[in-house]
Amino acid sequence: MFKKLSDLEQLIIKNSLCRTLALAVSQDSNSLDAVHRAYQLGIIKPILIGDEKLTKEIIEANNYDFTGARFIDESDHEKCVKIAVSLVHDGEAHTLMKGKVATPVLLKGVLNREWGLRKSSLLSHFALFEVNTYHKLIGVTDVAMNIAPNLKDKIHIVNNSVAYLNKMGIPKPKVAVLGAIEMVNENMQATLDAALLSKMQQRDQIKNCIIDGPLAFDNAVSFESAKHKNIKSAVAGDTDILLMPDIEVGNVLYKSLVFFAKAKVASIVLGASAPIVLTSRSDSDESKYYSILLAALA
Repeated sequence: MFKKLSDLEQLIIKNSLCRTLALAVSQDSNSLDAVHRAYQLGIIKPILIGDEKLTKEIIEANNYDFTGARFIDESDHEKCVKIAVSLVHDGEAHTLMKGKVATPVLLKGVLNREWGLRKSSLLSHFALFEVNTYHKLIGVTDVAMNIAPNLKDKIHIVNNSVAYLNKMGIPKPKVAVLGAIEMVNENMQATLDAALLSKMQQRDQIKNCIIDGPLAFDNAVSFESAKHKNIKSAVAGDTDILLMPDIEVGNVLYKSLVFFAKAKVASIVLGASAPIVLTSRSDSDESKYYSILLAALA
């Protein structure tokens, strides 16, 4: 059981994992800070694709040591993305990371049918939080990719995140399907989806996890709350993954945990043939670094 995001660092170092990372549009100080930190620890080998002059100016201004790193000089953002994605597609890199490029431009490259990273029918965002008031790391999905996922989408989102935690060594992650209440209500689609997902897991249609829902947020993360409401569940109070009903709920929860609870977070995009580090401009350098660790473990 992982309790802190720094545990991921120790696991990677212990197992001598080193991944090649392609940074698309590398002239970004926040991304370079995180990449440099991971490079110095031997966690990654960076390929920096972007305006080489601007990239090296940032490196020199911050006294970073990128000795031995590979630079590819390209000023056009779309061409940078094509080079970075193609490197991952061809096996020359293991991880794609977003630099100073718009998310739609990066994802357009990822989904390119000729040289992209399309694997499953759905990409999904997965965030892993370290919250002081919770007894282990907890995943939240999806807060950034899928706006209003239907049942079919939610199955893909669950499968993406479960497969990732399985790779991390968690054989049966516990998935709480969130709703406003913990009872099935025919007027609330999120509760209907939750009940179906739970039953699908019980019938082994969704594998390698335990799913329960609908659960309200307090039931999902608090044994006491679940006990008070007489909820008998293998998931309540011990959740590994919180499945969001839609992007609005997910986005609000994500930012509430970061800004109010001062939680640490790492996030990646799953469902492609390789992990994608896709952080937002408001994410800290530390968050970007931990996101690189998540990708390395994938």
